[in-house]
Amino acid sequence: MDYPGNLFVVSAPSGAGKSSLVKALMEVDSRVKLSISHTTRPPRGQEKHGREYFFASDPEFDAMIAGNGFVEWAHVHGRRYGTSKRAIEDRVAEGQDVILEIDFQGAVQIRDTFANAVMIFILPPSWEELRSRLERRGEDSPEIIELRLQNAATEMAQAHKFDYVIINELFDSALFDLKAVVHAQRLKFAAQRRARPDTFESLAIG
Repeated sequence: MDYPGNLFVVSAPSGAGKSSLVKALMEVDSRVKLSISHTTRPPRGQEKHGREYFFASDPEFDAMIAGNGFVEWAHVHGRRYGTSKRAIEDRVAEGQDVILEIDFQGAVQIRDTFANAVMIFILPPSWEELRSRLERRGEDSPEIIELRLQNAATEMAQAHKFDYVIINELFDSALFDLKAVVHAQRLKFAAQRRARPDTFESLAIG
């Protein structure tokens, strides 16, 4: 289906800086709104229900699966994450630009439902820097960090399935690249026609 809004899907291995880049993008581009996923993992640090995630119990998550409430869901690092189909549809139908942070498994499923989704993958500049970022974060045990690094190899092998790849070596440069992708998408013919149908009709452009 065609919607007036754009859907941006951002994926990356843990530690690549995906969340920081998306947060910074929203601070400088008020048109972009974050899609909030459901997860069965507990909150970390200052995270709040309904802000970073909707934190759900396993029975609550199971009920949403049974009710076909997710456009995608997946197991990630021993927890489950899912994206509400209706929440995305309602917002892009209103003309909002929605950005979704998600693992690569979910990203592929998203495109099956939203064919116009813009797929963006964030890479770290090196394995050494990825490990360093995970360790500096101070949120995970050494065992979990090793698991995240193992998973990163699988995740980064899927980068070719995405429309754009941004290497987050220097944060400001990576943010500039992300802003450029968002702006360029808005100027594509199909996106402009979806967003401004009256203009195209008045100019007799099909």
